[in-house]
Amino acid sequence: MADPTTTETGTGAVSAPATAVPVAAVPVAAVPTPAAVRAKPAKTIDAGKQANRRIGVRLVIYTVATHAFAGFILLLFELGNRNK
Repeated sequence: MADPTTTETGTGAVSAPATAVPVAAVPVAAVPTPAAVRAKPAKTIDAGKQANRRIGVRLVIYTVATHAFAGFILLLFELGNRNK
């Protein structure tokens, strides 16, 4: 089973999750440059599949379901207001 915290690099290789390194042990040359910070982020891999698309689909489903539920509640208020 793949580690869900691994990321895929641009070359298709999968890297292991980063380990915590004490601040004093990091050399000055290891600090990322602004160009490296703005680079395209690596794709998130979850069990061998890209998670970015699934998150977008889930977002659309939750948004539609929330609006449908809110519309139903408003319909109940409208129907209840007519019976006064």
